[in-house]
Amino acid sequence: MRSSFMPPRQVKIGDAAAFVGSTPRAIRHYHEIGLLPEPARGGDDRRRYEYEDMIRLLWIRKMADAGIALDDIRDAFTGGTDSGEDFAGTLERLEETLAEQEAKLRRQRTAVQRMRTEGSRMGLLSDFVTERLKDLPEGSLRQADLDILLVTERIFGPLGAAVQAGRFIALATHPALREYSDRVDAAEEALDDSVAVDDPRVAQVAVERHAFESALHAVIEESGLGEDDDALFDAWDVLHPEDGEDEADLGSGRREAGSMSAFEAVGKMPYDLSPARVRCMELAEELSAQDPPAAWSKAAGLSVSPAPHS
Repeated sequence: MRSSFMPPRQVKIGDAAAFVGSTPRAIRHYHEIGLLPEPARGGDDRRRYEYEDMIRLLWIRKMADAGIALDDIRDAFTGGTDSGEDFAGTLERLEETLAEQEAKLRRQRTAVQRMRTEGSRMGLLSDFVTERLKDLPEGSLRQADLDILLVTERIFGPLGAAVQAGRFIALATHPALREYSDRVDAAEEALDDSVAVDDPRVAQVAVERHAFESALHAVIEESGLGEDDDALFDAWDVLHPEDGEDEADLGSGRREAGSMSAFEAVGKMPYDLSPARVRCMELAEELSAQDPPAAWSKAAGLSVSPAPHS
C-alpha cells in the first residue's frame, strides 16, 4: 500500500522549536548572538529550517541542558572543532562548578563528563546508547551515523536509538557492507528533483535498497547483533519497569519526559527528499513486504566474519 506521508523538506520556526524542545523566542536569540546562522527564508519572508539547521539546534539544546553557557557553545562552533583546548577548559570549569552542587546538579555533571570522555558528538547520546557502541574501534563511526542516532533518540528515546545502533555496528565492522551502503546511498541521492517518479531508475534503486537491507539483515543475524537487540529490551525493562505495559510501542515511556509523541516528532523533522526518492522508499518497502529478508540471505553475497559488538 502506497504511503501518503512525505516528510517536510523545510520547517518553520514553530515546528523547529517544538521538535528540539525549545521555543521560537530562544531560536531567535540564537540568531541574534551568532550561535545559529540565519536560514533561508520562504516567499512569506519567514525562516525555513533544513536538516543541518535542526542538527545544530539539537547540539545547542543538549549542550545548554548540560549547563554550558551559550557564549561558550558559540565559541566552540566558531572555532571549528569539537575538542579544542578552550572548549575542554570550559567543560573542566563547569565540572568543578557542578561538583560543588552535586545533589542538585548530578544530571548536568554526568552529561558534561560524558561529553569529555566520549567526545562531544558521542557524549550527546544517552548512556544506554553509547554503552552499545563502546567496543567499536575509534573512528569507525561516521559523523552522519551519530547525527542519525541523535535524531532517533529524540524521536524514539534511548531504547530506539540503541536498537538502531546495531545497524551502524554492522556497517562499522564490515567494510564490504559499508561500501555497499555508500553505493546505494549515492544512488538514492541521485534521485533529485530532476527525476520523475515514474523514471525507471526509481524502481531500479528501490531494488538495490531492498537487496542491501536484506544483506544487512543477514549480517546482523549471523553476527549475533539481532540477539543483542533482544537483550536490550530486557535490560531496558530492568532499568525502567514502569514502561513494561508499553512494550508494543518502542516510543512510549522511552523518550524525554514531556516530549511530543513519536508521530508528532517525525512530522517536524525536515529531510530534503525529492518525490522520486520518496517513491523509491515506498517501492523498497513494498518489496520488503513481498520478499522477507530471510529469503535474501544467500543472495546477499557478503561473507560474515566475527566482529566485536556490545
